Amino acid sequence: MLKQRIITTLVVLPVLLAAVWFETPVHWFTLLMVAWGAVAVIEFYRLSRARGIAPLLYFGTVWTLLFVSVRDASVAAYFNMEAEKVSMMLLVSAIVLPLMWLLRREPRGQAFSSWVWTLGGMAYIGILLGNFVALRTTADGRNWVYFAFLATFASDTAAFFVGRAWGRRRLAPSISPSKTWEGAIGGIAGAAVISLVFVPSTLFSAANALHIPALSYWSAVLLGIVVSVFGQIGDLVESLLKRNMDAKDSGKLFPGHGGALDRLDSVAFAGVVIYYFVWLTR
Repeated sequence: MLKQRIITTLVVLPVLLAAVWFETPVHWFTLLMVAWGAVAVIEFYRLSRARGIAPLLYFGTVWTLLFVSVRDASVAAYFNMEAEKVSMMLLVSAIVLPLMWLLRREPRGQAFSSWVWTLGGMAYIGILLGNFVALRTTADGRNWVYFAFLATFASDTAAFFVGRAWGRRRLAPSISPSKTWEGAIGGIAGAAVISLVFVPSTLFSAANALHIPALSYWSAVLLGIVVSVFGQIGDLVESLLKRNMDAKDSGKLFPGHGGALDRLDSVAFAGVVIYYFVWLTR
């Protein structure tokens, strides 16, 4: 299991980092987020179907991809509108159109359950991943995205190894029995340490390509801590979802890690923290 996790990480991480770095000839990161969102929302709806709920799979999948892609200003430009206005129109249509559709669908006794789960998949995956696409378009967006990903990965990795070595007190035994307070604290420390890489303009006597001018050492550490805390909360949320759905993993896309939805949890919550930090402080 551990070997699979390491191999998968070594394969996936360079692809992810390269997609963030290279912006032309197409917006690779937007395409990656769209692909990730497509697989994740299908896994989400498949979990609900296994419990006897019937969300609108095709509608929810298409709208999820729209929620992700229109946060890219170049995509929103095709509608001759700002990304925020297109997103608002999508949100209204995501609420209204499924209700109209479900009026004609049997069994009508499950209509609102189907609507809630359809909307839940679009919001949980589409809107949260869309924050990453929007974050990439901000000033120093590339490095902010790196901050979100690397702080999350550092948090997850440190929490995993610290928890295995010294974990004794269970963090949330009814949701995820393997998580411990010691691991959670280790994760916070790991995110705080990696966040320091983004502060100096030079690193080892060379220009620091990850430098973010808006960050001081204290703000970087504080942001790294918040990213770790919210990321671990996101991980618990996804664990609760799987427990409610009586599933161990959402899929098998990433050997040793699970499905696309399993890898969305902490990263998506971290993206929300970073995006709104940048939005509020710009």
